[in-house]
This record gives sequence, C-alpha cells and structure tokens, in this order.
Amino acid sequence: MGRILLKNITLEGRKCDIYINGSRIEKIMAAGDISDAMLAGDTEMTDCSGMAAFPGFVNMHTHAAMTLLRGVGEDVSFSEWIDRIWMEETKIDDEYIYWATKVACIEMLKTGTTTFYDQYWRVPAAERAVGEMGMRAVLSYVNLDHYDRAKSRIQRKECMEVFEASKDWPENIGFAVAIHSVYSVSEDQIRWAADFAREHGLRINVHLCETEQEVENCRAEHGIGPVKYLDSLGVLGPDVTAAHTLWVDDEDIGILAARKVNCVHNINSNLKLASGYRFRYNEMRDAGINLCMGTDGCASSNNLDLHEAMKTAALVQKAWRGDPAAMPLNEILSMATANGAAALGLNAGKIEEGRLADIIIVDTGSSFFLSNAPFLANFIYSAHSDCIDSVICDGKFVMRHREVPGEKEILAEAMKILKKI
Repeated sequence: MGRILLKNITLEGRKCDIYINGSRIEKIMAAGDISDAMLAGDTEMTDCSGMAAFPGFVNMHTHAAMTLLRGVGEDVSFSEWIDRIWMEETKIDDEYIYWATKVACIEMLKTGTTTFYDQYWRVPAAERAVGEMGMRAVLSYVNLDHYDRAKSRIQRKECMEVFEASKDWPENIGFAVAIHSVYSVSEDQIRWAADFAREHGLRINVHLCETEQEVENCRAEHGIGPVKYLDSLGVLGPDVTAAHTLWVDDEDIGILAARKVNCVHNINSNLKLASGYRFRYNEMRDAGINLCMGTDGCASSNNLDLHEAMKTAALVQKAWRGDPAAMPLNEILSMATANGAAALGLNAGKIEEGRLADIIIVDTGSSFFLSNAPFLANFIYSAHSDCIDSVICDGKFVMRHREVPGEKEILAEAMKILKKI
C-alpha cells in the first residue's frame, strides 16, 4: 500500500495537508506542517491548491448493471415499467453484467461515489468488475422467486454458492442477501433469506413501501402493510437496509425505528416513476432512524449521480412541506456520506484521522464557488458533479482530473453489448 500527501487542500474552510498511509487517513495537519517521514521517497505528493476535500459519497441503493437499460420504460406506470425490466433481464448474461457494472463504476466515480450497495443479478461478474475498478461495494444476491418453488430452490442454491465464493473477495467488497420485495418473493423464501443472512452475519437489502399500490396489495393479501408484514416474519433489524420507505405511516415509522432499520431515500427514481414525493424525512429522522441516500438503477433514475440526488431531495422536501428550512445542508451531506457508511459498518463517510481514505477532491475554480454563501451550499445547490476533479478510494487514486483508467475501452465494449441485446 502506498502513501499520499494532499497538500494545501481546503477542509471545512481551512487549508490543510492530508496524509494517507495505506487505506487510511493517518494525519490531518495545518498546511505546511509536514514531517520528514511524510516526505519519504515513496510518498506521492499532490498540490491541491484551489481544491476542497469531501468524503466520498455512499450510494445506498443501486442496480448498477442497469446502466445499459436506460430508457427501457419511459413515460409509463411503475407496473408497466417493472414488467419491461423483468422481460429485458431475461437477455442478460455474465458478460453484460461485467461491462455494464464497469460503466456504472465510471459514472459513480465521476459523480463522487466511492461506495455503493448493489442489488442485482450474476453477482460474481459484478464483483470482478468492481474489483478491477477499485471501488468499495456491498453486492447482494437477489431473492426473487415470483412465488415459484422451483425458482426458490435454484436461488437458495445459488445464494449459498455465491456466499462461499465471497469469502475470497477483497476486503473492499462485501456480500449481502437481498429480498426483492413483499410482492415478488414468497413468504417461505423471505424467511429463508433472512435466516440465511443472519446465520452467516450478512446484511439484508429490501425494497419496501415504494408505491402506494404495493401497500394496498399487501394489506389486501395479508391484512397488514409491508412494514408490519416483514416485522411479523422477523425480518426487520439493524442489519436491514430498506430502499424507498416512501408510503409509511406513523406506526410503520415506529416499527422501523424500534428495529433500527436503515432507510434509503431514492428521490429521482420515485419522482420519475411517479411513485410519490412525500418522503417523511423529518418524522423518520426525529424517530431516530438512520436515513441514507441512493440513486436506484439507471433504468428508473437514468443516472447514478448522488450529487444531483442530494439537491433534488432537499428541494422537494422544502416544497411539499412549505418549509425552506427542511432538510438542511449538513443533514443532506450526512445522508449521502456518513449515514450510509454507518449502515454498512464502514469506518468511512467523514474525513478524520483513522478513517478509511475515501475522498473526493473538488475543483473550486468555477463560477459556482464565487460566493460568500456557505461552501456546502455552493457545492450542493450551485455546482454540478463535474466539479469533482479526482477521487481516492481505499487510499488509492481511482480518478485523476476527470479521467478514469480504461474508460474508453469500457464504453466501447459496452456498446457491443448493447448491440447484442
């Protein structure tokens, strides 16, 4: 592992030098306060004058390889959209997943994401792609049996096999178990997936209360809504990350808080599919729920830009609540960084000594930063993600000056895959 010294970089309004040793931030000091040990020959020194440091974003809900499914269902209802997705997914193979995941990694790196929590097919192919791109990820195997016992048996076997293979994965890539949703997975499979995850100390990933129809159908079938249904099955707990949690009532929020479930806001996907927009951020925050942010997959949100999602989430909260103070700047940033890291059990999400060295370097030389407004306001509300100049993940540069290694080749290969499908 190498060593990196970021010189003259702005961190929370002050000029600093940040010394990275291996995968961690070892020292943050006043600019110029450098020891001889830090100037050793194998230390890579980078002058970051005019740049600012932020923690890498943690995208807590993705279907990464959907990068090649953009536009599959435009201007259609959620039910029609998901039917089209499931039809298209019958065409994909390992090669598709590998290159489409690499495209996703490029897009996330260019928009500041260093860690993502994924739920998609053919996990080993995705793991190979993420490993080669140098990102940090938790990849979950999807249980989605459509109430078909034959599919259940196949998926249980595959899930166990991928789990065994994951024991040899690098430290920056983890394995989790996904339960797609209450409407697409049988009760037996839901119970099995949760039990298997807990038996092996794995995290659980689930879509929950994404649409009003999902809630109504669950009540019609089980007599209770999705939150109460999963709770009745013993699924909910601090190891669970629930994506969307849009259509929840006060009792649901109480259950999610009591079980310490991590909840993920996916504003752009929810808006685009007209699933809803009244994410009950204040109520869930005040109940003590750890709230994170995600983009969802490119087939619904059309991009993986968490920087864009931060702005949209805040603006929508302010609008529907009629409160310009809703979702303040520091809380938006925490949702996109520290809260996600906490949900995944990572010592990341903040730039502090001892933390994992996942850092985005922001170029402040554009007109968007010519203001006496709080720096965070300029970053989130004024600038676009192309202000992100370079990215460090796990103590290594994975993007420099907007260039990701191998980008042209990856996009060329992805175009070949598109022609096939």
